Formats: sequence, structure tokens, C-alpha cells
Amino acid sequence: MSRILNIATYRFVAIADPAALKAEWLPQAKAIGLKGTILIAPEGINMFLASAETTVRSFLAMVNDDVRFNDLDIKESWSDEVPFKRIKIKLKPEIVTFRQAGFDPVNAPAPFMAASELKRRLDAGENIVLLDTRNDVEVEKGTFNNALYWGNRNFTEFADAAREHIGELENRTVVSFCTGGIRCEKAAPFLQSLGAKDVFQLQGGILRYFEEVGHDHYTGDCFVFDERRAVDGVLEKSWDVSL
Repeated sequence: MSRILNIATYRFVAIADPAALKAEWLPQAKAIGLKGTILIAPEGINMFLASAETTVRSFLAMVNDDVRFNDLDIKESWSDEVPFKRIKIKLKPEIVTFRQAGFDPVNAPAPFMAASELKRRLDAGENIVLLDTRNDVEVEKGTFNNALYWGNRNFTEFADAAREHIGELENRTVVSFCTGGIRCEKAAPFLQSLGAKDVFQLQGGILRYFEEVGHDHYTGDCFVFDERRAVDGVLEKSWDVSL
């Protein structure tokens, strides 16, 4: 059986009519047998898709024809089975729920740090704060060595945790990270809004780090929100019996 292509991608971009975009994409996705979940909000899109490679790439080519979604940053992995039962496109107030105002991830993002640059700095022993913005279940499955985690059980709790702990980041270089990067596109500029100065977001998150530089400086697996439950350092399904 042909292997299944899994992709994760998102983009913060203004969408004036999310319902119209859903009405355009859903029939096309169903027609080609695509599986997965797409979130559409006024602030952008968030996609998790899996099917035969030709199916996924056909849909992405259609998406790319829209200038708002040219050249999406796509994280790829492979599996033997499709980890979704059908295609779902959901309209949401946010593509990642945060419920905070006063910062603008679309027009004023925090700077990115590439996976290769982070690994270079960690290999050199630089004193970097690796800030895990994910929830407790995800952190339990794996995280960067010596990462800072503030105990938020979900991302909506991160803002209050950040307000309580922001002093820990004073005069420190901070690299925030999450699974695919989307939460850090809000977390990093939010930290800046609280006064943190030297804040980066890990470009592409843990999945891009695994893809580009492997498992160094990371212990465990990466929790993913589909039927695979977690992937290891080579982006294969984890067979940890505790999952």
C-alpha cells in the first residue's frame, strides 16, 4: 500500500469572508477524497491533512493559487494509514484560541529562529531559554532538554502564566516553541507586549526541527492532534505503548 502524506500548515492573514472560503474549498476537498481538518478564521487558516500524496498535493496546488496562501510553510510526515476519517472545515473566531488583545501576530510578529540556528546555538552551549507553550499532555510526551514550562493546561491559560512569570525572562534570550509553530506566532509577540526583549519563535515548531535537524537536544516524542497521537524524531508514528 502506498504511504500516506500528512501535512500541517497555517498562515496568519486577514480573511474577510471565512464562510465563502469554506464554501469554495469543501466541495473540492470532498471531490478528490481528501481527509483532515481545516480551520478558517478572520485571522487566517490552519490545516492538518492526510491522504495519498497526489491528493494532498493537488489540493495544496489549488490553495496556492490564492495569493493570500502562496508558498505556505508546510510540514510533511508519512504514515501507513490515514489518521482522519473524513474532511472537516470549521469556521472559528481564531485559528488557535488565545482570547487576548493588544498584539498583532498578522502584522507585527516576533522574529523567527530557524531550526538549524537553534541547534547551532544549543550545540555551542549558549544559555537560551527554551519556552514550551504547549499543554501538559503534550509536554509529558516529550520536549526539549531543560525547557521551561509554566504549567498551562491549555493555550488559553498561557497568557495568565506569562503575566505571572514574565520576570523570569528578563535579560534572557527566549525561543518559544510548540508543535508546528502556530501557538508561538501568538505567544512570542504576546511576550514582547509584556516587555520581554529578546524573544524568538522556533520556525515551524518541533515538527520542522525534527525534519531539518533531527532529535538532538530533545527527549521523547512529539504529540500530534490526530490518530497517530505522537511522532518520533524521524517523523514516524510513535509506538509507545502508553499512547
